[in-house]
Amino acid sequence: MKAIEVTASIDDNGNLILDEPIQVENRSERVRVIVLFTEQEENDPDDTPIEDVKASLRRGFQHFLAGQTRPISELWSRIDAK
Repeated sequence: MKAIEVTASIDDNGNLILDEPIQVENRSERVRVIVLFTEQEENDPDDTPIEDVKASLRRGFQHFLAGQTRPISELWSRIDAK
């Protein structure tokens, strides 16, 4: 079985409306559909806003330019302590 992921919305009649067409070779083939809903309170730790990521990278680069760095061995020992 082959799987692809697409995004879609659901119209007032309960029909799925795909954001983009699916490119497949055999269009007469039947498919299985699993619909996943994002919960309102669901927080994805990997879903950090891009502006926050950019700001963090800028701060880190400024620390590097100012010589405010630590040996990697010190960082690993702090991680292992937790």
